[in-house]
Amino acid sequence: MARQDMTDLLSFATVANEGSFTRAAKRLGVTQSALSHAMNGLEARLGLQLLNRSTRSVTTTEAGERLLGVVGPPFERIEGELAALTEFRDRPAGNIRITAPDLAAQRVLWPVLRRLLPEYPDIHVEIVSSDARTNIVAERFDAGVRIGEYIEKDMVAVCIAPPMRMAVVGAPGYLKGRAKPRKPEDLTAHRCINLARVSRGDFFPWEFERAGREVNVQVGGQLAFSSLALIREAALAGLGLGYLPEEEVVADVAEGRLVRVLEPWCEPFPSYHLYYPSRRQPTAAFTLLVEALRHRG
Repeated sequence: MARQDMTDLLSFATVANEGSFTRAAKRLGVTQSALSHAMNGLEARLGLQLLNRSTRSVTTTEAGERLLGVVGPPFERIEGELAALTEFRDRPAGNIRITAPDLAAQRVLWPVLRRLLPEYPDIHVEIVSSDARTNIVAERFDAGVRIGEYIEKDMVAVCIAPPMRMAVVGAPGYLKGRAKPRKPEDLTAHRCINLARVSRGDFFPWEFERAGREVNVQVGGQLAFSSLALIREAALAGLGLGYLPEEEVVADVAEGRLVRVLEPWCEPFPSYHLYYPSRRQPTAAFTLLVEALRHRG
């Protein structure tokens, strides 16, 4: 069927339902003369009279009534679906996929989702925990989470957590009889518990900064984990020094289970940011989640 036929059939259904060329033309956004011309053309192509015209009203002929019964319901369903799509756009609903490091997923994303999702049952969120620098466009993620300083310039970045600070900690039993490290390079003389970078098959370096001087150290030891929780457990067990986010060990340090070293070298740094392509057209659901996650410290 030609596109013009579809347009004319929609115009016919509108005229028939409105019972008026004036009201139908207004609803369709065309002139009354253009609408009348279109109906004349449709009737000529079909070789049938579809509308009875009078100065007061417009009614369908028997052929027109039959045609309206065929084309009217599909157009009504389409119109209803378009209205529903508009509601879908404005109402928070839909699927959101995010890739994030495990710690960010647990400490930042989950507390917000736990509060937000019960209020918005039509929002569905998938969190994929990964330390890899994922190409979120190629992997079809709506957004990712990374430390702020590692986000590409063509991305929109939204801070979702306060600045972070790392801590080097060891159990009192481990440090007893050992010289505490005074500078990052001293770590090479200690057993350290590494964090495995699964995506690359190596270990994360221990990064330090003091008064503008940056030092990265590749440490060694008997143990490596891909879990921060297990690094903490190993440090508590006296199996070496751990390098962990400050908030993960603050209670252990306060209660004497762990001792902190190299604290002057552990300066705060930009924390987790949610990032997504600048060309992305956010849905109502995505906008709602971004605003819920946004850090306002």
